[in-house]
Amino acid sequence: MESNLKDAAPATVTADGKPVELPVYSGTIGPDVIDVRKLYAETGHFTFDPGYASTASCESKITYIDGDEGVLLYRGYPIDQLAEKSNFVEVCYLLLHGELPNKGELDAFNESITYHTMLHTQFDQFFNGFRRDAHPMAIMVGAVGALSAFYHDSTDITDPYQRMVASHRMIAKMPTIAARAFKYSVGQPFVTPQNHLGYAENFLRMCFAVPAEEYQTNPVFADAMDKIFILHADHEQNASTSTVRLAGSSGANPFACIAAGVACLWGPAHGGANEAALMMLQEIGTADRIPEYIAKAKDKNDPFRLMGFGHRVYKNYDPRAKVMQSTAHRVLGELGMKDDPMLEVAMELEKIALEDEYFVEKKLYPNIDFYSGITLKAMGFPTEMFTVLFALARTVGWIAQWQEMLEDPNQRIGRPRQLYTGAPERDYTPIIQRS
Repeated sequence: MESNLKDAAPATVTADGKPVELPVYSGTIGPDVIDVRKLYAETGHFTFDPGYASTASCESKITYIDGDEGVLLYRGYPIDQLAEKSNFVEVCYLLLHGELPNKGELDAFNESITYHTMLHTQFDQFFNGFRRDAHPMAIMVGAVGALSAFYHDSTDITDPYQRMVASHRMIAKMPTIAARAFKYSVGQPFVTPQNHLGYAENFLRMCFAVPAEEYQTNPVFADAMDKIFILHADHEQNASTSTVRLAGSSGANPFACIAAGVACLWGPAHGGANEAALMMLQEIGTADRIPEYIAKAKDKNDPFRLMGFGHRVYKNYDPRAKVMQSTAHRVLGELGMKDDPMLEVAMELEKIALEDEYFVEKKLYPNIDFYSGITLKAMGFPTEMFTVLFALARTVGWIAQWQEMLEDPNQRIGRPRQLYTGAPERDYTPIIQRS
């Protein structure tokens, strides 16, 4: 990967009275970074940054976020433009290759993805090893990891062709695996993908079609699903993406790396936020109870928190939420649910969050999870499937980041340091001498 870093004026750090000059680099956009790689060698000191919130773990050309301004760019393209004008398969190509495809490139890529959607026949037997009441995300973690046992002809990370095949396979097969996880959890037969259908269309059919009757995908739902996939495709160096990169830095095969990302995403602080937001709206119930819950949210002594508001990165309106809001309206309108109590609660909460001094001061704006939970529930997905859909969409981002990491000449195996605060060195005491 060719670097776009530009040298800036160096920074000086003084440790134990000794000044040390450290390089400073500028990216395309965003804040400059101080290169601390030689800090330990020069000073004997490490940096201390729990959660790595102030540490750039890598150089990347894929996604850019400006949380203060509410900006999200995929390869330089604003997320709202891609959601409104593009489609998920084209966005996958963009994230993987760095540029939007021409018609020939898109047709070839789309054909490759389409013809990799089926799973090995023996793979379906793998699902029978899970209990019927297994959480769909538990199935996803196991199934994605098992891909390396079925497709071991594309696990050599040193071979660019095998990396490409593995990438296409995961993007193509993830909807099939996700749909099977859903079908297995509800006790319905698996539905085979159909090559004449689009990506989102195919996925919805595999989730909701049954052999007893014909199934026709609602175009409004397919469009909403496609937008949800685009909005969740990548989000810079979040916890699951960092997990994929860390796993990949050891040389692990691509299927194992993506399975690690799925496992990390399962955490409620990461991928489960839209489910939590939906549960909160259900708890509030009706718009007339909103003042009561607003008061609870403002009370520091009350454990209640408004879910779906604010974001660790975005200190402005989440740009994805704007697209998701209009998408939620279209889906609920298609279902004749314009007067749905949950949407009414959501709209009133949004209005308060954008106007109330408390929320404005703390920059607690509605985020994408606020609207995506409502939309997915309306489309027929149970809450336990929300994170599965997130994993499906994020797969292409994980793969793009994994590929970029492998091509980075500065990449080393991940090995964070620590600030040790345990017991100092001490001698072993025989058990009879211990009190």
